[in-house]
Amino acid sequence: MPEGTPRKLLDVSKLTNLGWQPTTPLEAGLPIAYDWYRQHECSVESLSA
Repeated sequence: MPEGTPRKLLDVSKLTNLGWQPTTPLEAGLPIAYDWYRQHECSVESLSA
């Protein structure tokens, strides 16, 4: 029997095979996503309630 939660990895190979390419590098996207979250924190919290 497996122990613990299996790892979940993001695989974008199907998207890249269709021609999709990211326009924002990870290092630049993380602060953008965090800033968005901070600005919308109240509305995000109300979705989980």
